[in-house]
Amino acid sequence: MPDVFPAAHLVEVDFANLAGWAEDDHAAAFQAFRRSAIRMAEKPSTTKALGPDGSALLRQGRAALALGETIDRAAARAFFEAHFRPLRVEPVTGEGFVTGFFEPEVDARLQPSLAFPVPLYEPPRGLREIDAGDDGRDLDPSLTWALDDGQGILIACPDRRAIMAGALDGRARPIAYVNSAIEAFFIHVQGAARLRLADGDLLRISFAGKSGHAYFPVARLMLERGVVARASDATADTLRSWLESLAPQERRAALARNPSYIFFREAPVEDPSLGPIAAAGVPLTAGRSLAVDRSQITFHAPVFVEADLAAGPFRRLMVAQDTGSAIVGPARGDIFFGSGDAAFALAARVRDNARFTLLVPREV
Repeated sequence: MPDVFPAAHLVEVDFANLAGWAEDDHAAAFQAFRRSAIRMAEKPSTTKALGPDGSALLRQGRAALALGETIDRAAARAFFEAHFRPLRVEPVTGEGFVTGFFEPEVDARLQPSLAFPVPLYEPPRGLREIDAGDDGRDLDPSLTWALDDGQGILIACPDRRAIMAGALDGRARPIAYVNSAIEAFFIHVQGAARLRLADGDLLRISFAGKSGHAYFPVARLMLERGVVARASDATADTLRSWLESLAPQERRAALARNPSYIFFREAPVEDPSLGPIAAAGVPLTAGRSLAVDRSQITFHAPVFVEADLAAGPFRRLMVAQDTGSAIVGPARGDIFFGSGDAAFALAARVRDNARFTLLVPREV
């Protein structure tokens, strides 16, 4: 089972105390929240440790839907201030921390070749998330996913090292092939990608499951080996350059240090301006969708983020619509920056302290 993190203190503040609140584009935040409202109407959110209450959040979502598809910035700001009250998330230990993620867009092929040898797999048969009532006595207690043999017996899924050595050959269908293990690794970390095929078609893949083994940040190896002096320097672009500099066997060993392995499914590209379907069941919106610890923050909750990024001050109302293996703790967030190389350039260097303010329905 995953570690249990201490609850944060929620401290009520005024909207006037949120730096940058008045200057934000609340209409853009409203559009992201409205997409969440549509999803909540189909599947209400489960209330998490810090909240907010999923039922109350659904009622605010219905109020947003009643306003129509498009409202101006002033009306959107008035909506959030009328329906929510801001509670600052104060972690019991440490500080809030934010990173960035994006949707890679890379060349791929449907058949393997010397130029495109690395597979991106669908989930192997029987892969599922471990439930509280499952008999996991023969499993490592840290596992979160496993293979069901069809008779209720769970066995561990191979980890990244084993899968890279061929453990799933013939047991999981490759969706497509990319040209390097580094490319595949970054797709795994992001949990989605747009694949450019030879005929010009665009194939989108999104998260469909994982090996269930604990996530290890490969960037930590750079710190252990003295490649970077501080954890804040172990950014995604620095990691990519370092991996590319390694000899092939050393590179494979470095990548294998992260036993977590991600599986994908094909997903239609219905609106190229939006990102992939997130864990909360809505398409991600660049600059407005936030990945959170799903055990702490209720999906679809509005969250105001304050951080000083390398690109400049970030003061923005976002919506909790995704999660990730590395997003752990009550004051932890991952900003979605969009798709392609430009989004990677923005996301890659984000490793900064941040302050999070949870917007809770006023009726709670």
